[in-house]
Amino acid sequence: MSSRMSNSSPRVLIIGSGVCGLYAGLTLARGGAEVTILEKEPRIGGLAAGFKFGENFCDFGVHMLHAFNKKIFEDCAALMGKEKIEVALDARIRWGDTSCRYPLKFKDMLSAMPPFTLFRCVTGLLIAEITGAKRSKEIHNAEDALIAFYGAPLYEYFFEEFTHKYWNIHPRDLSAEFIRRKMPRLSAVDVLRKISPFKKRNSGEATESALDKETLHYSKTGSETLPRSLANEFGKLGGTILTEANLSSLSLSPCQAIYQHENQEKSWQGDHIINTAPLHILFDLLGADAPQKLHTAVASLKYKPTVVFAVLVNADKCMTGQYTYYRNRTFHRVGEPKNAGLVVKPHDHTILVIEATCELDDYKWRGTEDYKNEIIVGLEEESICREEDIVSWNLMRSPHGYPIYTNGFDTHLDELQAWIDQEQNLTSTGRQGGFCYPAMHTAMQLGKDAALGLLEKR
Repeated sequence: MSSRMSNSSPRVLIIGSGVCGLYAGLTLARGGAEVTILEKEPRIGGLAAGFKFGENFCDFGVHMLHAFNKKIFEDCAALMGKEKIEVALDARIRWGDTSCRYPLKFKDMLSAMPPFTLFRCVTGLLIAEITGAKRSKEIHNAEDALIAFYGAPLYEYFFEEFTHKYWNIHPRDLSAEFIRRKMPRLSAVDVLRKISPFKKRNSGEATESALDKETLHYSKTGSETLPRSLANEFGKLGGTILTEANLSSLSLSPCQAIYQHENQEKSWQGDHIINTAPLHILFDLLGADAPQKLHTAVASLKYKPTVVFAVLVNADKCMTGQYTYYRNRTFHRVGEPKNAGLVVKPHDHTILVIEATCELDDYKWRGTEDYKNEIIVGLEEESICREEDIVSWNLMRSPHGYPIYTNGFDTHLDELQAWIDQEQNLTSTGRQGGFCYPAMHTAMQLGKDAALGLLEKR
């Protein structure tokens, strides 16, 4: 275990320039620290980065700022200034043969489900409410948790196939913790609970969903505005961001890093390292500085790769709302950011952002013609656009799109976190570094918390 941070201005290295790393850097710089951020990609922002194709910016999926965290939001809003625009949430999900609002509303559920199925699902939900407390000890995986929370009929009708298809893992092989941290709650189910005489909740409860009515915050150039605004303020305070910087090793005693930048090997030495990169990357860089048993533990933590196509379409508008989830397609979400205020050129064109989970180097990851054809079939059958209207395809990829909460993951994660916590000059946080599912405002709060923790040690 290395020594504590000195009382002078601390020198801090941050690995990764996603919104978590950027906000940690900004908080530290505001506190007088000397901060360097290393980013291996040519652009800042992580999963919230803006990719530019021709004259247009494209998001890696749907990334809009919520106002749930008042302090974080007010800070970001001030930094974004007049570039920030407000847009009312208008999300949808394909439910049966209809397009319903998301989160799913009670009357949508009534109209979308066949009467007998609806009866079964409501009955199953009421039974789950009655027996929830008794079933809590029998929850061993995500399937058990979903059934305990929603009832077997609704699980079989709505969740089982979609979850299996999305993750390529059956719910029985996912941890029950996945439901609490990731699975959005259906507001329609909450309405049913309100009319139920049984008010008990059980340990399988899902995470809170988006609000029924909510104002989101975006910009004319998409999600790239937020990380750019954070980086600009960070730079004004003397912070340094190096893109296309590839780390080759980390040491904790002394606290230092070796990296490649502009075809030269360079080194950094200081007081503390904040990691926001995937945990297996961190432990590979640490090498022998981390116990061997931890390398075994981190190898058990897996990530789900994600691909996103940004498709320029010769049409003024293709969809209603900002994005729609699909349960029976080879893509799981399609967004049209122009409907949230993104400026698209030419002005009479639009951009579709088509998201899918995949496996490394499969046909989706490679963006093959076969997969494009599957997408085209889906777009045409959903009456979104025609093949002849597609002007260009642009592929974006992330090998670490989502942490995968397989059974037993928490044992390995707890082991890793316990060791990190005892290291005085190492912190690992954020979506990748903490192996969790934060929204942008939560990721920034995690970065802020890490930074404030360091500043308090001075």
